[in-house]
Amino acid sequence: MDVKGKNVLVFGAGISGIGAAGLLETHGASVILYDGNQKLKEESLQEKLGKGSKVRVVIGELPRETLDTLDMAVLSPGVPTDLPIVQEMKKTGVSIIGEIELAYQFGKGDVLAITGTNGKTTTTSLLGEIMKNAREEVYVVGNIGNPYTKVAGEMTDQAVTVAEVSSFQLETICEFRPKVSAILNITPDHLNRHHTMEAYIQAKKNVAKNQTEEDYCILNYEDKVTREFGKNIRAKVLYFSSQRKLEEGIWLENGGLFLSFGGNEELICHTDELKILGTHNFENVMAAAGMAYVYGVPMEIIRDTVKSFGGVEHRIEYVTEKNGVAYYNDSKGTNPDAAIKGIQAMKRPTVLIGGGYDKDSEYTEWIESFEGKVKKLILLGETKEKIAKDAEKCGFTDYLFAESFEDAVHLAVAQAVPGDAVLLSPACASWDMFPSYEVRGDKFKEIVNSL
Repeated sequence: MDVKGKNVLVFGAGISGIGAAGLLETHGASVILYDGNQKLKEESLQEKLGKGSKVRVVIGELPRETLDTLDMAVLSPGVPTDLPIVQEMKKTGVSIIGEIELAYQFGKGDVLAITGTNGKTTTTSLLGEIMKNAREEVYVVGNIGNPYTKVAGEMTDQAVTVAEVSSFQLETICEFRPKVSAILNITPDHLNRHHTMEAYIQAKKNVAKNQTEEDYCILNYEDKVTREFGKNIRAKVLYFSSQRKLEEGIWLENGGLFLSFGGNEELICHTDELKILGTHNFENVMAAAGMAYVYGVPMEIIRDTVKSFGGVEHRIEYVTEKNGVAYYNDSKGTNPDAAIKGIQAMKRPTVLIGGGYDKDSEYTEWIESFEGKVKKLILLGETKEKIAKDAEKCGFTDYLFAESFEDAVHLAVAQAVPGDAVLLSPACASWDMFPSYEVRGDKFKEIVNSL
């Protein structure tokens, strides 16, 4: 892609927009960084662009005369493609791409790309770790918080880029072609942006749009959409399944994760050797292992990495074991649905810490998911009495109230015996006590590690 001397608008001034503006400027484009949010400060954005940057910043309304001079526009993931201003640009012949496409055009080496409704971050993080143990030059980028555009300019031909890509990013690709792609699952999400389920599914499917017979696509056999999709693409397909043995693919059977490929059948590992728990995480491991294996990573490296992988921070994150009690931080479980996954993942009798900021949630379904696993519930925060009422409605009375977060953790420690787990999975936001779930999770880990 030749952008030298071209007028390019970067639409969206978040971290990916800043990265895109810098990449374009490096390649000789005349760049305008634009954002419609009038609360943003031009000086602050100029500071982020760096000393000596000639990128022009425009905030608020984009002047018509600026629109008329554009050759190209790069949309950040948060910018809907059906905005009137984007439609206007299309009408006037402005070439429109997304920041993933821009980075791909300037990046080098191979791309391994992961999408799906749930599990992307865990799978991307794990695959990133596997690749770092197998290759010298690895970049973990995309929706995971590290903009692809920020590192594309550093890459050599030996680079391996592990990319978490969202439906928003996949809407605006042109030539983006991963060597290995994966769609983990597809369930309704972001319909306020995509408007229809069909449009959302199509965006996800774009991850394999430009793949050829030389490439691989890893798909979930137990998801009807991805199973059918695998019958109609050019890339070679390898399925994974948590429900059945596959003739060729990756599957869960009798507590083991197995891979059959090219006539070889191998045990990846046993699930009780993993630090991340729950069927949803076993699926993430299968997807990452499959992607690495078809890319040529030796099974020994895959096996060692998946067994040592501690998961994504704050999401059913193994913290440590003290006096025979395992501690898990699921501070990211900020609503009952997310917190149910935390309970389902536990393999030991569990002392559960719950409660926090009230988002007007109902807690009965969460309490029903305890199913004999939760031996004691420690409640704190704004919602403690509300949750206690819902617990009693469900016939669950093994709860205690805590006065503070520290008190809750120490109460949980006192209730746990060797062989138990202590799980922080609040089913509530953190805002009554902490500025974010990350701060809450960090505090939990700090207290546990100091025991």
